[in-house]
Amino acid sequence: MKDPNNPVCQTITGLLQRIGDKWSVLVVETLGGGSLRFNELRRAIPSVSQRMLTLTLRNLERDGLVSRTVTPSIPPRVDYELTELGQSLTKPICGLVQWSMDNVGAIHAAQARYDEGQDEAAAA
Repeated sequence: MKDPNNPVCQTITGLLQRIGDKWSVLVVETLGGGSLRFNELRRAIPSVSQRMLTLTLRNLERDGLVSRTVTPSIPPRVDYELTELGQSLTKPICGLVQWSMDNVGAIHAAQARYDEGQDEAAAA
């Protein structure tokens, strides 16, 4: 993976960018609990816009991580759920979420120390 022009490197970079963005992480984590409709997902992730959720779901569907099932009714019912591949991603994502929760205090303390150092340097 030393050559950034290598097609495998480019593919892996693209996948890591997709599954590493905050919306994808939150969608995969949320769908880890089971199938949800679009508005249920929106309520579960209140900070995501409708457009961003739509784009995220399309990209995750394209990558084979999420499946979209349309049930013909009035109005049509659309459900999203993780595929087998998407399910395999929940363990590492849940690990990252747990790590974040376990270390949020230490991160905030480090940020405060850094910011204080920056303020002192600017004042000097």
